[in-house]
Amino acid sequence: MILKAAPARLSTTSASFDAEFKARLHWSADDDAAIEKVVADILADVQKRGDDAVLEYTNRFDKLGAKTLPELELTQAELKAAFEALPAVQRDALESAARRVRSYHEAQKKASGESWSYRDADGTLLGQKVTPLDRVGIYVPGGKAAYPSSVLMNAIPAHVAGVGEIIMVVPTPKGEKNQLVLAAAYVAGVTRGFTIGGAQAVAALAYGTATVPAVDKITGPGNAYVAAAKRRVFGTVGIDMIAGPSEILVLADGSTPPEWVAMDLFSQAEHDELAQSILLCPDAAYIDRVQAEIDRLLPTMPRAEIIAASLNGRGALIHTKSMEEACDISNRIAPEHLEVSSSEPDRWEPLLRHAGAIFLGAFTSESLGDYCAGPNHVLPTSGTARFSSPLGVYDFQKRSSLIEVSEAGAQVLGPIAVTLAEGEGLQAHAEAARMRLRKI
Repeated sequence: MILKAAPARLSTTSASFDAEFKARLHWSADDDAAIEKVVADILADVQKRGDDAVLEYTNRFDKLGAKTLPELELTQAELKAAFEALPAVQRDALESAARRVRSYHEAQKKASGESWSYRDADGTLLGQKVTPLDRVGIYVPGGKAAYPSSVLMNAIPAHVAGVGEIIMVVPTPKGEKNQLVLAAAYVAGVTRGFTIGGAQAVAALAYGTATVPAVDKITGPGNAYVAAAKRRVFGTVGIDMIAGPSEILVLADGSTPPEWVAMDLFSQAEHDELAQSILLCPDAAYIDRVQAEIDRLLPTMPRAEIIAASLNGRGALIHTKSMEEACDISNRIAPEHLEVSSSEPDRWEPLLRHAGAIFLGAFTSESLGDYCAGPNHVLPTSGTARFSSPLGVYDFQKRSSLIEVSEAGAQVLGPIAVTLAEGEGLQAHAEAARMRLRKI
């Protein structure tokens, strides 16, 4: 059977464009009721039985034969050994990527993550104290694929933020441990690791068991069961986000080799059948050339079936009136990954308001951001880039307001507080402020 990938061909000049465009974008984040029921039962069981429940579900789902949960903890010696056993080229790549990710997040911390304060004219001190979370859990997907890059992107900003303990959970179906994932944990500074996954791992991190310590926040992507579990434990712990399918939007002016753009569309389509890849371009002939490259390159891809399903189901090649209109449509989509594949990327970047990450210029492939450019690859999806941001140092810190009122300051602020508190009918508030006023 010859696979075909035919993303929807749309044009903004069509009277039906808005309806067709909306239908192509639609994706429901609602979990199947059966998934919700399974997850609810697992969370409740782990909360009740702790280690025993986590061990039972891990053995069942990952087909392990562990006798106790402590058997599934990864030692620092094992992580170090995994790193040292890697081929030199992989060790170098891992360390180079880690250096760039760490450097970026250290710059991010300096820019926005420091404590500050000032004193006003009457000596009152006002400010903000920034402190790291004590302990965080990072979920690293396993199963169909292994993601050492996810270890770097979740653990390194936590480490830079000053988090005291970083607890990694990673499923190892049939007991197969990915050595590159373990090596990445060593390079990134993971404190403890456990070979558990799924909703039971999320529950263990959220509630704590005799073996797995409870954390303050859980970050990292996972399958529908993991996403449902993170949603349910939010409030007991913090979470980063509920991630939907991966997305890429390419704004092209026709100056980039069409095979580059075709492969960039593939780079997200190969994640899974629900991933979305969209091209916006004012040059109809160029869109034809990109489609031709899709046809030529698809048979060469190991994950061709997944790519074809993704492009056929959710992909789109959209002919726009202009690059300006393409930017407007991009803002409506608010994509996870946004490539500005243009000879003048700086001309269009100021028009782009909503995206998880913006990749400027033909040589800036999204895949470089996934692995080693430096900025975090954990990004908002499904239009949430309109109001949320990439994972960063700030996700592993919290802020406490600092207030120190001098005696002179109390004379200025006190009457204001008394008036407002009495207006709200809160007499104790008013009296607490009044007591600090000088006696005449």
